[in-house]
Amino acid sequence: MFNALAISSLYVLDQDQALDFYVGKLGLEVNTDQDLGFMRWLTIGVPGDHDRQILLEKPGPPALDVKTAAQVRELVTKGATGGHLFFTTADCRKTYNELRAKGVEFTEEPTERPYGIDCGLRDPFGNHIRFSQPLPVAASAQSREKGR
Repeated sequence: MFNALAISSLYVLDQDQALDFYVGKLGLEVNTDQDLGFMRWLTIGVPGDHDRQILLEKPGPPALDVKTAAQVRELVTKGATGGHLFFTTADCRKTYNELRAKGVEFTEEPTERPYGIDCGLRDPFGNHIRFSQPLPVAASAQSREKGR
């Protein structure tokens, strides 16, 4: 059966704008940027993690016909396509402050949760992004036990 998840994809409306946001502001790195003729294959990832990539895909051929691509672009803009990313960080508040200083707009400030501290934002296209500072495993297990 499966042994790893290699590539996930998000719809973006402009791949150059997506690069500016994901690489320029969030600090991810480009893995592949190749013109395949029928599409631009553009993947990014967390620096140093070459096992997992995110494909920044424009809605269109070959996967979608023209009419469907237009509908998907409308849904992307509304944040309704289900595009979600969840990252972890060693210090949620510090990362939040660094990203705000770069002009990233947040939908939720760092908030303490039973599993750690996390916050939320959206990319320029409506995709949802969260990042979390997870609690140590032992503390997280204690929180679950208290909830029972």
